[in-house]
Amino acid sequence: MNLYRSSRTRAQIQVVPMIDILLILLIFFVVSTTFKKPREILSIDLPTVHEIPSDTTTEQRSVIAVDALGNITLDSLAVPEGLLESYLAAFQKQNPGRKLELEADRKLPLERLLSVWEALTKAGIPIKEVPARIKLPEKS
Repeated sequence: MNLYRSSRTRAQIQVVPMIDILLILLIFFVVSTTFKKPREILSIDLPTVHEIPSDTTTEQRSVIAVDALGNITLDSLAVPEGLLESYLAAFQKQNPGRKLELEADRKLPLERLLSVWEALTKAGIPIKEVPARIKLPEKS
């Protein structure tokens, strides 16, 4: 008894066209890749008062306090947004010889601190005469 067996042909995968496609993809990725140029970055850790010897002073200064949210107070008087320059000008007229001191929160954004310094400059107060104290978070 002879059973008919059909000859099965194996499915053949054509490798040459696949190599061509892979080569074209490789060339495409090499040409379209943008290489990043290395940049030098300088990390700066600013020293705190505990690391640098400092002088103590006994003169009375008025305090411009800025909290982490950007709210400004001038000697416990809340200053509305955008009116710091006019408040400083009025403060200088009322207290001609009084010096100022800036007390800023450590989490205060830099742009907000720069806007305070700009208001001081526009009000005619030199920034060099306004020392800044940065409030550090209290250790528990």
